[in-house]
Amino acid sequence: MRAFTYVAPKTVDATVDALRTAQPGTKILAGGTTLYDLMKLDIETPPAVIDVHRLAELNTIDVGERELVFGSGARMAGVANHPAIKADYPGLSESLWRAASQQLRNMATVGGNLLQRTRCAYFRGGSEFPCNKRDPGSGCAAIGGHDRGHALFGGSDSCIATYAGDFAIALIAFDAIVDVIGPNGQRSVPLAELHVEPGDDPTREHVLAPDELIVRIRVPATPAGRGSTYLKIRDRESYAFALASAAVGLTFDGDGVVNECRIALGGVATRPWRAADAEQTLLGQRLTPQTARHAGEVAFAAARPGTHNEFRVELGIRTVADALRTAGERATR
Repeated sequence: MRAFTYVAPKTVDATVDALRTAQPGTKILAGGTTLYDLMKLDIETPPAVIDVHRLAELNTIDVGERELVFGSGARMAGVANHPAIKADYPGLSESLWRAASQQLRNMATVGGNLLQRTRCAYFRGGSEFPCNKRDPGSGCAAIGGHDRGHALFGGSDSCIATYAGDFAIALIAFDAIVDVIGPNGQRSVPLAELHVEPGDDPTREHVLAPDELIVRIRVPATPAGRGSTYLKIRDRESYAFALASAAVGLTFDGDGVVNECRIALGGVATRPWRAADAEQTLLGQRLTPQTARHAGEVAFAAARPGTHNEFRVELGIRTVADALRTAGERATR
């Protein structure tokens, strides 16, 4: 790890001041569970880090009637274990406690979790492998190579690295909004617009400026939260990233017909992926094994598998169908 300058402002305003005068390449340090790893791998080489993990202003959880508000510094474990989140938004809770280990969840922040970088082995494997995300113009070793864990959606000729997070998948299903602040003021970004596909520039992963700080995540309240789940399929039951995952929320009318449906896919795309076409197939329908399976098929109809990951299309279809079944059971309790 290279030498760097360390700054720990006492307030959000002081953090903005520090960002205003920061050297190019300065990084914000929250829980550190991703940044330190990347610094050790020499992928991130910031000349300075601005530590915000002790800011009480950011470490908040507010469950209101109109929206849920998570300070960006709230710990993953704190949000996952919040009684109201577990009871009324189990899909959000599950997306957090199915991620990482308990030790990491105790330290990692929800804001930092949204911006974690890919776990692509070529990206993290050093200069031995070409990687446009790490070394622009060098190529993508995953394309035509060992792509078992790479993206089925949102890839380009330059990159097919998968977005690794879980929480953002549940958040995009529930229309979350991210509030950010920086020297140029405050703004709000729908989570659906936060992450970008690699296109010709895989180094650009989100729309935030280098001097912007996430201050909170807001989720509009919805009855579909109670009928929700996050199902994550992986090679082992813990401390592994998704081969396929689905965040689902449902509500039914008095006749058992679906009148609200939310489906998002994780582990299969270069960014959090909303399956809007699949949602539409269930509206006005009864949830049956057949309609759930059909929704999964529609969700993966546009998948573009590579050399070694075609099995994840069927896996993803079944993941969506199983998640719908669980969400349906919860919605009717």
